[in-house]
Amino acid sequence: MKQTSSNLATIRAVVFSPMIRALDEKGRMADVLLARHGLSRARIHDPYAIISLIRYVEIFEAVARQLKEPALGLRIGGNSRPTDLGPLGLLISAAPTLRSAFTRLSEFISALQGATRVGLQHHKTMTAWTYQVEDSSIWPRVQDTEFSLAAACQLARSLAGSSWSPLEVHFEHDEPEDCSAHHRFFRAPLLFRQPANRLLLLNADIDRVIQTEDCNLTQILEHHVRDLLAERMGETDLARRVERIIALYLGHEKISVERLAADLGLAPRTLQRNLGREGTSVRQLLREHRQKIAKLQMQSNKISQAEIAHALGYSDGTVFWRAFKDWTGTAPTKFRKRNGKR
Repeated sequence: MKQTSSNLATIRAVVFSPMIRALDEKGRMADVLLARHGLSRARIHDPYAIISLIRYVEIFEAVARQLKEPALGLRIGGNSRPTDLGPLGLLISAAPTLRSAFTRLSEFISALQGATRVGLQHHKTMTAWTYQVEDSSIWPRVQDTEFSLAAACQLARSLAGSSWSPLEVHFEHDEPEDCSAHHRFFRAPLLFRQPANRLLLLNADIDRVIQTEDCNLTQILEHHVRDLLAERMGETDLARRVERIIALYLGHEKISVERLAADLGLAPRTLQRNLGREGTSVRQLLREHRQKIAKLQMQSNKISQAEIAHALGYSDGTVFWRAFKDWTGTAPTKFRKRNGKR
């Protein structure tokens, strides 16, 4: 079934395990909190159960408030274990290199979580791993974001050793009042209010062979994970696939028909022709995605128009101003005064 809204976006209940452990360690009433959201511990303990993604994000934020721990997602992600991801975690742990591990996480995360963009962008000396919930209306989502990036980093350290760190870490949300815990955990430069959540990885690190892979075990685990993925995923239309790639690249590198076509294994003309059959184009999809990100970031008074323009891949703030007014019929400053709330 194709997921087209946050109401249809789901997540495997196994992802709840670290959150429940955190509540139990604090002696809090996890069962009461779950009941408030229409869930039970028995359902959470079924690793194949499916729940709403938006409900998961809301509960994560509620738990952080209840525990009065703004960096809860970071702490839980930093203490996560490969087995928390079920068969996918075991498949990642069997990877011979970190690149292979991140590739598997990107390829198969849909077996656990829908409506989420995850992928690798390769460069000469480094690679960017991107994670982002697609629906901008699911907000705030600080806890899920910080948990996911910290968990990915912890997965890498479980393979490469505790001293491993990314080159840089990007967050889409505002910088917290105290980010000392973030610096201690990631041990890397942190950038906030970015167009997407990313870990920047040094190619020399992630291409180094860490262990000899048991191919038979990998084949068994991959078969199982693919079965889980097949339960969730139907055929995705081309426009949806293009939008996912745009989201991964936006603000990070130049987006072109040629680049998108190469990533999809198509000729540029074929890509344009097939999108035309679906009633859209690369230009239209790029514009629509920029609109979504711009409207979301314009709600924060902490992000300047110049920063938003850069995040959307515009050359300067003037170009962004003109584009935004063309989209909405309203100047950015007026839109911000009317809609600013973060």
